[in-house]
Amino acid sequence: MSGMEADAELRATRAAHRKHRLIWFAVACAVLLTAVVIRLCQGDRTASASPAEAANAGEPQVNADAPLPRIGRPQHDVMALVNGKDISRPMLIDACVKRYGKEVLESLVNKRLITKHCANRGIAVTNDEITAEIDRMAKRFKLGREQWLDLLQKERGVSPQEYARDIIWPTLALRKLADAQLQVSPQEIQQAYEKEFGEMIRARLIAVSDGKKAAALHDQLAAHPDSFARVAIENSEDVNSASMGGIIQPIRRHVGDKNIEAEAFKLQAGQVSPVISVGNQFVIIKCDERIAPRSQPMAEVQPRLVERIKEEKLRAAADGIFAEVQKSAVVKNVYNDPQLSKLMPGVVATVNGDPITLQELGQECMLRHGDEVLESEISKLLLKQALSTANVTVSQADLDAEMRHAAELAGELDDKGKVDLAKWVAKITEQNHVSKEIYVEDAVWPSAALKKLTAKNVQVTDEDIAKGYEANYGERVRCRAIVCSQMRRAQEVWDKARRNPSVEFFGELAEQYSEEPQSKALRGEIPPIGKNGGQKPVEDVAFQLADGQLSGIIQVGEKFVILRCEGRTKPENMDLDQVRNILKQDIFEKKLRIAMAEKFDEINSNARVDNYLAGTSHTPDKPKVGEQKVREDIAVRPTVAR
Repeated sequence: MSGMEADAELRATRAAHRKHRLIWFAVACAVLLTAVVIRLCQGDRTASASPAEAANAGEPQVNADAPLPRIGRPQHDVMALVNGKDISRPMLIDACVKRYGKEVLESLVNKRLITKHCANRGIAVTNDEITAEIDRMAKRFKLGREQWLDLLQKERGVSPQEYARDIIWPTLALRKLADAQLQVSPQEIQQAYEKEFGEMIRARLIAVSDGKKAAALHDQLAAHPDSFARVAIENSEDVNSASMGGIIQPIRRHVGDKNIEAEAFKLQAGQVSPVISVGNQFVIIKCDERIAPRSQPMAEVQPRLVERIKEEKLRAAADGIFAEVQKSAVVKNVYNDPQLSKLMPGVVATVNGDPITLQELGQECMLRHGDEVLESEISKLLLKQALSTANVTVSQADLDAEMRHAAELAGELDDKGKVDLAKWVAKITEQNHVSKEIYVEDAVWPSAALKKLTAKNVQVTDEDIAKGYEANYGERVRCRAIVCSQMRRAQEVWDKARRNPSVEFFGELAEQYSEEPQSKALRGEIPPIGKNGGQKPVEDVAFQLADGQLSGIIQVGEKFVILRCEGRTKPENMDLDQVRNILKQDIFEKKLRIAMAEKFDEINSNARVDNYLAGTSHTPDKPKVGEQKVREDIAVRPTVAR
């Protein structure tokens, strides 16, 4: 909780930044049922793809040979006006194809293959089946049908027609093709039941890569099992659990590594397992507690378990189905073949001789990704205009420096400790499946541009450094926490904690009532709370508590927090002069990022933007008298590696 709270304001700033598409790959995900269905079957809106269907039974059927329009989409060629400068339809289509052409073309080809495969086998999906599936999905999310379709339209830009044809129809078609593989056995139902409702082991873990070291640690722990937390902190190579004294998420049956699971369920509270070989590591676990299974009648949950198992099987079956489809198909990728492109101008692929045109690909790319790409293009155009106004340019040296900085932050160094820029670029582009050109254009250039506009105004004061020193090396308060979203619930929980002040009962309350996942899973245990971490109300209360004391209810945004103090840590004996430069660099980096986000907000608020694709307009905001943003606590919070 403390780590979560300490970063809340910075995350809010980053979220605002992502909103404008200036943070790398912050792209809204489409609402799709399974990842494999997406890959195999999404969209061929322009091809003769499937039986005609509509989102509502009884509505006119959709023409499968025509692209689906979106309500309110502009028919003219101006997609947006940014301070009087237009972004045209051809410009937007080119930008969409450049970024998404490869994956959209693959989905167009795959959808055409699947629909042909269904037609050859006499498989059809009716409007009634589509209607029933939409109703089922709406009920699953506890919404009415119209509410569900409206949510998809507003939040994801997916019209009811698109949802029916490009998501529901492929899913139902795959289910019919894979029907024999989707049968669920009683054993699978029982395993799913045990996974969700069965007994769990609350445990701690130590993982090392040296077998001899693991054996030595095991001998030490067998003699002194109560030292497990300290041994984990000092020796475990699994950083996430080591930082919490070895605490891991409760171990369930049929979920993780079978060897760990088998040994865990042999243990009683306080017992330590033998050394367990897991891949190239050696693991030791200690059982803190056996959690009894939850009493849940099988009859009440079996339909939901069966549905989930079938969805998992469908994802697995989709690959096999598609492999079968590919065997009999002749597909030529013209898009990535320069010679074929010359021979077949305007064609990007053929499927059994049937062409898919560049125009179709462009329309499909814009239909799927036009909103997000246009928002990104608007953001970059705003930055270009701001650079021009400030008479500032972004050079290749600036771009190289920005990439080197990103590589350094990611720890991408060579054997001599110097930044390995080539390795970093190769890694980041491979991870995100983009070219270097797109990486530079969409991620590096916007960041470099904002730095040019803001860096000269960022200063690190002695007060900043003093706060940073205290945040990183000063005393901290060890606490447990419970986080609630409603004051009434927080008051009920606080009263229970006051009536029984033991740490064990507070842990039970956290496990039962805390709505923050980490504190809930760890029975209220959170990282120690330091000063200047970005959540002053929590810090102020924490540092007033004595060991064993319960706090009042602390409101943090829309959440309500209850703390129980478990003592203090000792300040680290670190000379300020030794770490001054490290702190200064770290604080400067954070203040710069905040300034960059605020600068873009300022540019955006002072702009006139008409986005015809989204149907929105923005005029310059009027300045607010006395408006001031305070971000200093964010810049000095504890993140310096020690």
